[in-house]
Amino acid sequence: YYSPSKGDYMRLYKRKNIWYLDFTIEGKRIRKAVGTSKKEAQQALDIAKGKVLSGKFDIREFDPSITLQELADLYIPYAKANKKSWERDLTSLRSLLPVFSEKMLKDITPFDVEKYKLDRKERVTPATVNRELALIKHMFNLAIKWKRAFNNPVKEVKLFKENNKRRRFLTQEEIDKLIGCCQPQLKPLVITALTTGMRKSEILNLKWQDVDFGTNLITIKDSKGGESRQIPINDTLREILFEIKKESQHEHVFLNIHGEPYKDFRTAFKKAKNGAALKDFTFHDLRHTFASHLVMANVNLKTVQELLGHKSMQMTMRYSHLSEEYKGRAVNILSRRIGSEKWHKSGTTEESKNIKKAEKPIK
Repeated sequence: YYSPSKGDYMRLYKRKNIWYLDFTIEGKRIRKAVGTSKKEAQQALDIAKGKVLSGKFDIREFDPSITLQELADLYIPYAKANKKSWERDLTSLRSLLPVFSEKMLKDITPFDVEKYKLDRKERVTPATVNRELALIKHMFNLAIKWKRAFNNPVKEVKLFKENNKRRRFLTQEEIDKLIGCCQPQLKPLVITALTTGMRKSEILNLKWQDVDFGTNLITIKDSKGGESRQIPINDTLREILFEIKKESQHEHVFLNIHGEPYKDFRTAFKKAKNGAALKDFTFHDLRHTFASHLVMANVNLKTVQELLGHKSMQMTMRYSHLSEEYKGRAVNILSRRIGSEKWHKSGTTEESKNIKKAEKPIK
């Protein structure tokens, strides 16, 4: 179909077993997937032609694409209802939306995503970039499912390689420095992370109903692994929580200076971290610090796994090298304690003399 007077046209084309209706109308080009059958595609083309000729054509029927901002508005309620880590998605969206919010989904190309990836890498870690790309990829997949998009440009973009073996943890001296640099409102959150190994989201969502002062246990009901777990409260943390409880009427344990549950505390933590001169360190590394010090204290890995809420022992085994290292040090300490310098001097004891006599060949 072609209208010379207006310059409009309609045609069909096929790509990867999908038939598309491709046309311009009112100076705007539109492409729409119409099925895998050529017969179905031809029927869609005939219907579109009929509507144009009868003056009943509505461009909105053939242009379901929306902006990324509109998709985000649809996605957030979905994430709240279906994902435990939806708050992490909000953090990613704060970086994605300034770049893509006004773009139509159909206009976002693999090149656009690749450019975002490279630009973003200059400011944050590869792991953070990967989390953001994973989110927008997931959103595009949902948009396709919801008939708001026809393809996913993020599928064409490779993620960065991540160093998953990295396990930065604090020494006791660094722990003392960090706590000393924390503002009063931040200090309880840092101590909670250090003494329980709880994730940031678990700390922010912690409620008093999950804190039992009678049994000295914190119950995590909605952990990342999907299973609940219990974490003992040590004396230091118990005293801190008890003081907070006396002043609080809110269901959440940790509140900001406005008396509301925290949404984030990145700025305060960054200030404390810089004050303690800690390099290459994140709040999540407090969880690694908790686990590392347990392993170095010879706590068995099964217990560490249960405290961290790891679904598999494989995740916990990342800390096993610390256990082996400290076992080696323990053996050397034992050697120094029960050993004697005379053992290293050949032939200075009666035992060694007798051994040498026994080793002499018979003439």
